[in-house]
Amino acid sequence: MSRIGKKPISLPAEVTVSVEGDTVRVKGPKGELEERIPEGISVTLEDGRILVRRRDDEKRQRALHGLTRALLANMVEGVSRGFEKTLEIHGTGYRAARSGRKLVLSLGYFQPVEVEPPPGIELEVPNPNTVVVRGASKQLVGQVAAQIRSLRKVEPYLGKGIRYAGEKVRRKAGKAGRK
Repeated sequence: MSRIGKKPISLPAEVTVSVEGDTVRVKGPKGELEERIPEGISVTLEDGRILVRRRDDEKRQRALHGLTRALLANMVEGVSRGFEKTLEIHGTGYRAARSGRKLVLSLGYFQPVEVEPPPGIELEVPNPNTVVVRGASKQLVGQVAAQIRSLRKVEPYLGKGIRYAGEKVRRKAGKAGRK
């Protein structure tokens, strides 16, 4: 039995879950999320908890058991508390600003780069060198943060670029001087 898959998911009071066929909908104060359940995995609601079970002990079923439970737990956490990722911008002249719902980044290119967040994602710029990505879906928050980061990855010589908060960047030594 999967150690992760057999753990029940407890539901906060403000979260409602509905199971309709192979679809699970989770609704809470931060939004509503929906996930399709793979064949062979069953999801049941029992006294305020979600239980995930598998049909048999095939390798694929064992893998999907833990995955499905983890996805459902992330959905419950996302609609109740939400997820966020913080990005830091390093470099002279590099900065971020908001223009309506869009994020405008000056990253040393000829034109500023505009990023339109997908529905369910909120972008915040507390200061010109920090961008906070918030949302209910853990996958979507991570994907948007990765897309913003890929606009100007951190280069190893000067450390300029966009990085996750707390990310360590391996720095390389520059050219050695002549003797």
